[in-house]
Parts: sequence; C-alpha cells; structure tokens
Amino acid sequence: MGKVHVRGRNIWSHLILITWSALVMIPLWIMVVNSFKTRLAIYRSPFGLPNPWTVQGYLAVFTGSSFPRYFLNSIMITSASIGVILLCASLAAYAIARWNSPLSKGVFLFFLAGLMVPIRIGSINLLILIRDLGLMDQLIGLLPIYVAMGMPVGVFVLTEFIRTVPAELTQAAHIDGASRLRIFLQIILPLTRPAMATVAIFNLVVLWNDLWFPLIFIRSETRRTLMLGVTRLFGQYQTDWTRILSTLTIATVPIILLYILMARQFIRGLTAGAVKG
Repeated sequence: MGKVHVRGRNIWSHLILITWSALVMIPLWIMVVNSFKTRLAIYRSPFGLPNPWTVQGYLAVFTGSSFPRYFLNSIMITSASIGVILLCASLAAYAIARWNSPLSKGVFLFFLAGLMVPIRIGSINLLILIRDLGLMDQLIGLLPIYVAMGMPVGVFVLTEFIRTVPAELTQAAHIDGASRLRIFLQIILPLTRPAMATVAIFNLVVLWNDLWFPLIFIRSETRRTLMLGVTRLFGQYQTDWTRILSTLTIATVPIILLYILMARQFIRGLTAGAVKG
C-alpha cells in the first residue's frame, strides 16, 4: 500500500508539473511561431505553423530602427543593477546573519517590509528625488530605483542561506588570521552561489520587463529601454504584430541564456559542498 500511495502521489505531481509547463510553454510557442508570419497570416491562423515562413519582422527590428540601441540600453542598466544588487545584498546579508543583536533583526525586518510594500506607490516621491538629483532622462537614474527594487528579495534569500553555513568555517578562518573581508570573499561568496543565482534570475525577469519607471523617467529616443521601445509599435488604428512578436522573442533570449547559465551554476554550487560528514 505504501508503494501504491507513493506512486499515486508521484503521478499527481507529474500531472501538475506537466500542466504548469504547458501553461508556460504554449504562450511562448505562439509568440515565437507567430513572429515568423506576416501580419495577415497571424490573424488568419494564430495557432498554426507559418506558411510561408518569413523573417521580415526580425529584419525590421535590426535594420532601419532604434531597437538595437534599446536592446543595448536594457542590457546595460539591467546588468549594472543586478551587479550592484548582488554586491550590496550579499554584504548586508552577511552582516545580518552574523550579527546577533536586536538591531540586526530590525534591519532584516526593514528589508522584509520592502517585499510587502510595492515601490510603485512612491512613484511621485521618486520622480521628485530623481529630478532633484539631475538624473531625469538618464539611464543611470534607473539604477538606484532598480537596486531598491531588488535589495529586499536579495537580502532575504541570501541572509537565510548564509545562516545555514556552519559558523565553524568562519571561526576557523578567523583563528587562522583571516580578515572579515577575506572570509566574506573566499568562504561566504563561493558557498552562496546557488542563492546568488536565484537572486540574479528573479531580479533579471523583474528589471528586464519593467516598463513603469522607464515610462516615467525616460524621454529621449536614444535612452529608451527595450520594453519602452515596444510600446511605440502599438498604433491607434493598426498594430504591427509581426514586428512586436519578433522584438519580444529577441527580448526573451537574454533571460533564457542567463537562466541556463545560472542553473548550471546552481547545480554546481549544490554539489560542491564545502562541509562533508
């Protein structure tokens, strides 16, 4: 009976996973397939294969448009934001995890509050702040906002992960004369690679797809992000769906690539195991 119960539970688990995978993959499949159709073919057969196949949408994206520039802008601001988030969140998490005091718990709760309060609520105050700092219509003006968006989840995930690292490791290094910075760089950071990958992937999806703040702070054509540039393709009377779907398909490539790279790093970090026995 026990084996039958476990087998039945596994079947339900697989059915749920298959259903969830279908819900995720079907829209992605429709987007990619329709990006190779003409506009009329999309309306005639939105779920069928292209007949004939066309790459006009992709050619329009890379030639005679500003989308390569939008793409580069998104890569620069997203990469810089994730880098700063990982650096600041790992340092803060290490301090919170190893600093046993009521104040450290208060700081941790402060970051947790950022998970519950949407940052868009403060859009007006952020607009005033960015304007006073002279960062309006600048890509760098999005950096502090994106870092503030990613810090709560980064501190939460990394703090909980660092707390699972045996204190004996850092204590032994400290006895051997290692400084706190050296302990952080040579012991803590390598062990937190799985958590760092989780934070990076989560923030990549949120920041890469963000439209709200670029729409508020960016005005110049050359400083638009990719998602903001896509809005220019929606017309009042007609919409070039082939070009939109081609752009969105290209926009998913960095997310998928980083996920694949970070997934491998995640598995490697889990199997490395600094503590055995």
